[in-house]
Amino acid sequence: MTSRKVTLTPKEFALIGRALAEPRRVQMLKDLSARETCMTCGELQETQDITLPTLSHHIKELEAAGLIEVRREGRCGFLTLNREVLKAYLDELSRI
Repeated sequence: MTSRKVTLTPKEFALIGRALAEPRRVQMLKDLSARETCMTCGELQETQDITLPTLSHHIKELEAAGLIEVRREGRCGFLTLNREVLKAYLDELSRI
């Protein structure tokens, strides 16, 4: 798998910053990054002490920010950390 160079717009950069302002979402990204493969919503919920609706809200925020990719199969979601977007954000942040 080859990585692609991601360039963030100012709006995307701000959206990621807002998503990462919530400590629970940062922990969710850490949990996802510890996996070599995707993680189901159910598996992620097991690592968190939150309800399914709250988990769903956080997943939507992370997906909207581009930090995770969600592949849906029926009612199940398979979550993958979007490392290229996270790296682009960190690169941009380091230039401040």
